[in-house]
Amino acid sequence: MLRLKVLGVIVEYNPFHNGHYYHLQKAKELINPDYTVAVMSGNFVQRGEPAIIDKFSRTEIALKKGIDIVFELPFLYSIQDANGFALGSIGVLDRTNVVTDLVFGSESSDIKTLDLISEVIFNQPEEYKNLLKKFLKEGHSFPNARKYALLDYFENKIDKEKILIIEKSNDILGLEYLKALKSYNSKIIPHTIKRQGANYNDEDFKGIFSSATAIRKLWKEKKYELIKQSVPKETYEIIMREEKLGKAPIFLKDFEISLLSYLRTLDRDNIKGIFGVNEGIEQRIIEAAKETASIEEFYSLVKAKRFTYTRIKRTLLNIYFKIESDLINQMNKNGPQYLRVLGFNEKGQELLSIMKKKVNYPIITTPSNYISIIKNIEKDVKNKRKEWKLNKELYFKSIEYDFKATNVYSLYYKNKEYSKYELDKKIQIIRG
Repeated sequence: MLRLKVLGVIVEYNPFHNGHYYHLQKAKELINPDYTVAVMSGNFVQRGEPAIIDKFSRTEIALKKGIDIVFELPFLYSIQDANGFALGSIGVLDRTNVVTDLVFGSESSDIKTLDLISEVIFNQPEEYKNLLKKFLKEGHSFPNARKYALLDYFENKIDKEKILIIEKSNDILGLEYLKALKSYNSKIIPHTIKRQGANYNDEDFKGIFSSATAIRKLWKEKKYELIKQSVPKETYEIIMREEKLGKAPIFLKDFEISLLSYLRTLDRDNIKGIFGVNEGIEQRIIEAAKETASIEEFYSLVKAKRFTYTRIKRTLLNIYFKIESDLINQMNKNGPQYLRVLGFNEKGQELLSIMKKKVNYPIITTPSNYISIIKNIEKDVKNKRKEWKLNKELYFKSIEYDFKATNVYSLYYKNKEYSKYELDKKIQIIRG
């Protein structure tokens, strides 16, 4: 029997734009896969913000544009830094036991240099560790301390410009994907293609290849004709439908009062042990919440040399959802404990049938059955029918955080008919 080729991609699709479609098409040309699966952030994304449109609508678009199965990246990974985000995403793809190839976009498209750097970061040679400690002690943010440490470590070995590729958003993520593949000892083969169009954080309209950041800004400004130029027809139709239904767009600004009012009820002792709360950031957060009623001004007050805006945003979500460091450390050590399917098409349904015979972690297609799934697994183990590898405690904690994230997110729909509790357990799987 011929070995299946299954392409995996890691996405947010916030929202799905022409650059994403270009990447998907080029990835398929490169791999010529039998099936294509995506692992996608849920209702909160890696930059520490709510997604502009919910995960169910983004899944619908993904299926229309050529993805066969969409898996949800568990919430506890989706709002982490590049390291945690990659550990979760690669973990989902690896634990399907069917994905053969990963294709990611990067600014450099230099897989050789990225892999060389990832080896150093993964293996942590003593010289590199000492350099990293030195730059962290000088007060640099972790991304900058790592950059300076790598520059010194590779001095006279690799051209400086090659090392500086890690300043770019997608190259940074690519580096972490390669490191995560090593962490899981994965057989998935990584590939990269050059990112097309505007830079990730570019807010300016750049025609058909405008960034997701620019498109979100256009949506806020209601510049629909420009949005239409920047996204596929299916994306435009669905985001307009969701806006008409009162379910989109959702911006970080919408969370302003609830986030700041919650912070004003806390003191430093309340947030000890929360993931990301260290290096004195807790005092800056508590004080800044008292000084402003603007979320953007809050971030500027907390901002410091070692605290980037994205780190502050992610830390704020950790505080809001009471996510403790011990839990994240355990999640990152053990990896994802389930494969939550948000949607599939006919081909995806075929692949799921193949996967079910191969996986050692539960595939969840009906989240309301998450407790009975464990009961069935316990019967399998007791009767020695199948070997399962999941950590039951982490399974429950992780999926319950997914539910909490959706419950909070849905409160910000303008049409409160769609804000009913436990949407994750009510909405049927999306079929393409």
